[in-house]
Amino acid sequence: MANVARISEHMEVLSSDGKHVGTVDHMEGKDKIKLTRSDVEAQGGHHHFIPMDWVSDVSDTVLLDKTQDEVFSEWEEE
Repeated sequence: MANVARISEHMEVLSSDGKHVGTVDHMEGKDKIKLTRSDVEAQGGHHHFIPMDWVSDVSDTVLLDKTQDEVFSEWEEE
């Protein structure tokens, strides 16, 4: 699992196929990333949660090990 401490507010979250899936709002505990709800490119209007189990790497962005379609169909919505 990637280092949670490296994830910060406003980081871009990308799917394994290189597509934008959201922007980090903040960490929800140590096991979920809460995405901003204002990101219209990422089905905005609701907060979405990404489990840390999906994160494959953290650098300038958060990279997931799922495609954009998989993320959009499997993430949790608030």
